[in-house]
Amino acid sequence: MKIRIYDIEETPKDNQEPNKGLHHDIHLLTDLLTRIIQKQIDPDTFEIINQISNEAHQYSINPEECLKKVQNIISSLSNDKLPIITRAFAHFLKLIDLAEVYHRIRRRRWHQRHGHPPQPGSLEAVLPDLITKGVSPTELHKAVSSLKIELVLTAHPTEVTRRTLMGKYRDIVNDLKKLDNSDLTPAERKNVLRKLQGKIESTWYTEEIRWKRPTPIDEAKWGFAVIEESLWKAIPEFMRNLDKTLLELTGIRLPLDAVPIRFASWMGGDRDGNPNITANITREVCLLARWMAADLYWRDVKVLRDSLSMNECNHELRALVGETREPYRAILRTVKDRLVRTKCLIEADLGKDVDQSSQHFPYLETRELLEPLMICYRSLNSIGAEAIAEDHLMDLIRRVTCFGLTLLPLDIRQDASRHTELMDAITQEMKLGSYESWSEEKRQEFLINIIASDKKWIPDNLRLIPDFQEYLDTFKVILEQPKNALGSYVISMASNPSDVLVVLALQKGIGVLNPLPIVPLFESINDLKNAKNSIDTLLSIPEYKKYCHGTQEIMIGYSDSSKEAGFLAASWAQYQAQESLIELEKKHHIHIVFFHGRGGTIGRGGGPTHLAIRAQPPGSVKGRLRVTQQGEIIRFRFGMPKIAERSLSIYTTATLEATLLPLDPPKEEWCSCMTMLAEASLKEYNQKINQNPDFMNYFNAVTPIKELDKFTISSRPTRRKNIGGLKALRAIPWFFAWAQNRLLLPTWCGIGEALESYLKENSFDTIKSMFENWYYFISLMNRLEMVLTTTDIHISEAYEKKLAPEELWSLGDEFRNSFHITHKILLKLLEQKELLTKDSILRRSMLVRNSELLVLHLLQIEMLSRTRKAEGQFDFKDKETLERALLISISGIAAGLHNTG
Repeated sequence: MKIRIYDIEETPKDNQEPNKGLHHDIHLLTDLLTRIIQKQIDPDTFEIINQISNEAHQYSINPEECLKKVQNIISSLSNDKLPIITRAFAHFLKLIDLAEVYHRIRRRRWHQRHGHPPQPGSLEAVLPDLITKGVSPTELHKAVSSLKIELVLTAHPTEVTRRTLMGKYRDIVNDLKKLDNSDLTPAERKNVLRKLQGKIESTWYTEEIRWKRPTPIDEAKWGFAVIEESLWKAIPEFMRNLDKTLLELTGIRLPLDAVPIRFASWMGGDRDGNPNITANITREVCLLARWMAADLYWRDVKVLRDSLSMNECNHELRALVGETREPYRAILRTVKDRLVRTKCLIEADLGKDVDQSSQHFPYLETRELLEPLMICYRSLNSIGAEAIAEDHLMDLIRRVTCFGLTLLPLDIRQDASRHTELMDAITQEMKLGSYESWSEEKRQEFLINIIASDKKWIPDNLRLIPDFQEYLDTFKVILEQPKNALGSYVISMASNPSDVLVVLALQKGIGVLNPLPIVPLFESINDLKNAKNSIDTLLSIPEYKKYCHGTQEIMIGYSDSSKEAGFLAASWAQYQAQESLIELEKKHHIHIVFFHGRGGTIGRGGGPTHLAIRAQPPGSVKGRLRVTQQGEIIRFRFGMPKIAERSLSIYTTATLEATLLPLDPPKEEWCSCMTMLAEASLKEYNQKINQNPDFMNYFNAVTPIKELDKFTISSRPTRRKNIGGLKALRAIPWFFAWAQNRLLLPTWCGIGEALESYLKENSFDTIKSMFENWYYFISLMNRLEMVLTTTDIHISEAYEKKLAPEELWSLGDEFRNSFHITHKILLKLLEQKELLTKDSILRRSMLVRNSELLVLHLLQIEMLSRTRKAEGQFDFKDKETLERALLISISGIAAGLHNTG
C-alpha cells in the first residue's frame, strides 16, 4: 500500500461541527510534503518511507507486533538512509502539529460562529459566571482593573525550533486559514495551494537544527520574536475583548491604563549555572529590548500617522500643534522623530556608528510616549470620532501600557552561593574579615548594619579576581539601567535570610537608589519546608521590611524538588510551603506574591493552566501572580496570535476565579492523607532512584542524556557542575531525557505504590472525596492521567532492550510493574476503563501523531545504538551525519509531545 497522494484541488469538508477539517489538513500537508520528498530522494528510499509509514499506522491496533516490524525495517537500513528518513518523519510530525494548531483556532471560531456556549476558561464563559455566583459588577470591575499577572519568558534547553522556521510555520497556518474560506474561487484556492506547497518546500530545504550553540543574545532575540510576531497582535485584541465583556457585564469600561497581563524575561539575565551570561550580555540584552520596543512603536506610529489625516481636533491638541491643517500628523511626527532618536542613541550604546545630529530628545519614560497618544485619543473622542480613536490608536495605547519602553523587563537570577563568595571576596579585600566563615547570625548582623546605613559602601576602585569581579559587575549593570528595564532579582537555592539580605546589601553597596525586588527561590524539599521560618525572620527585620514596601515576592521551584523527591512528594511540599507563607501576611501586614517556576513537563509543574491556578492554596493568588513560561511552551501557548489570545484569557479568568471565589481550606483528613501519600511515594522514589546503585547506569543507557550534552540546543550547560551523577544534572535535561524514551519515570514513580499502601489500611472514600471536592488533588490526578497517557511502556522497553546491558533489564521490569500499579489504581479512581475518556481533545491529539512518534523513537534507538557501539569506528563525516540526524529525532519527538521541558 502506497502513501495516498491527496487530491490537492479537493475542497475541504464543510465544517458543520468543530472537529471536522483536522484530518483533511493533516492529509493535505503530509501529502504535499510527500510530493516534495519524492522529487528529492531515490525511489528505493521513498519506498522504504512508504513501507515504514504503512506499518506504523497499525501501532494503535497491535502495538507489540507493529513495533517489531518497524524496528526490523529500520535496523536493516544503511547509515546513509537513516538521516533522510528521520528528517521525513520529523517533518511529517511537525506538519501534523501545525494542522492541530490551526484546528484549535478553527474550533474556537466555530464555537463563536455557531452561537454555541463559550469555551470553558474564556472571558465570555467565566466573567458572566462570576456574576451569577454572587460577585457584584462593582467587585468584578475592580478585580479586573487591578489584576497583576506577569508571564516570564525563559530560555531552556527544550526549545529546539529555530526562529527562521517559526516564521515559516506561522505562514503555513495562515494558509490553512485561507483554505477554510468557502468563498474562494477555484483559481484562488489553487493559488493558495501553490503558495502552501512552496512554504512546505521551504521548510524542507531549511536546516531545522542550529549548527552552533545559541548565545544568550540569540535566545533573547528568540523571545523578542515571539513578542513581535504574536503577542504584539494578541495583546490589543485580548484587551479589546476584555473591555467589551466587562462593559456588557458592569456598564463600565476597562481603564486605558489597566494592564492585567505583562511580560518579563530571563533570557540574558538567568546566570544560574550559565557561565555564558555575563554582565556585558545582560547590558546588551537590555539595550536590544529597548531598541526593539522603540522600533515596534515607530512602525505603529508610522501607520497611525498615515491614517489620521483629519483636520478637526479639540483645544488641547490645537494648543500643542498650532494652526496646522493636519494636527494629528503633526503631533505624531514628533513622536516618530523621538522614537528614531531613541533608537539611534541605543545603537550608539551598542557600539554602532549613527547620526547624532537630531535635536529631538529620546524617550526615557513610558509616560512620555503615552501622553501624546492619549491627547490624540481624547481629541478624537471629543469630536465624535470614537470609531477612529478605538482602532489603531487604542491598540497602540494598549501596547505601550503593556510593554512600556523596555518591552520585556529582565529578571536577574543567580545562585545564592555566588553572592556568598562575592561578599567574602569584598570583605577580605576591604580587611573586614571572611564573610564566608561567619555564622548565619553574624552575617545577618553585618548585613543589617549595611542596609540600615543606606549608603554606598563598596569603593569604586575595588578590584577583585575576574570571577568575583564579574559577579560585582552584574550589580553595576543594575545601577546603570533605566527605570523598568529590570524586573526582580531571583536567588536560586535560597536557604537562609542572609541569602536575601546580602543581595540588598550589594545593591546598596554600589549605589543603587531603588534596589530591585529580591525574590528568594525555594526549590529543594528542605528549603520549601524551611521557607516560612526564613521569610518570617526576614520580615521581622525592620530595615528589610522597610525596603519591601508592603510586598514580598517568593518563588516556588517545581524542578529541583520534583527531581529530588518525585512529583507527588514535591507537589505536596510546594502546596504546604505556600500555605505556611500565607500565614505570615497577617503577622507582618504584608502582601505575599507567589512566583511559580513552572516548566513544560508535568513533573516540573506543567499541565492545564486553569486547573493549575485554581489548585493553589486558598488565598495564595489574590489578583497577583507571576509564572515562568519555559522552553517550547512559549511557542505552543504564545507562538500564534489567536492561540496567544486564548492563553491570555485562561490566565486571566483562572486568576479572577481564584481571587473572587476563593475555595475553602482542605479538610484536615485530606491533608493527613496527602502527607501519608507524600511520605510513602518519597520512600519508594528514593529506593528506586536515589538509593539504587544501578540506576544511573540504567538512566545513561536507556535515554539520550549523554548525547544531549553534545547538542547545540541552548546556551546553558546541562549540568550545574562539570561532574557526573544525578545531583549535578539540571532538572530540565533530566525530565527531557525521560520524555524522549517515553517512560517519563520521575513523574509517576512511587505514586502507585503510595496509593496502594494507603488503601490497604484506609478507606477508598477519603481518596474519592478528595478527587471529587479538592481542586489541588483533582489537578494532581489530572496531570498524572496526562503523563500516564504519554508514557508508552512498549517504546521505553525498546530503548532498554536495544541500548542497556541485559543485567539492567530487571530494573526496567520493576519500573514497568510500578507503572501498571499506578495505571490500575488511577483508572479505579477515575471510574474509567481507559485513560483520557473524558478528554477527547487530548486523546485525539495523541492518536493523530502516534505512528510518526513511534517511527522517530525507533530511528533514535537505532542511531543511539550505532553511534555508541561504533565509537571511533565511523569516519568523521558518517559520525557527524548520524549525530545530526539523532538531534533531528530529538527535536521531532519534543515537538510531537509538546511538553518535554
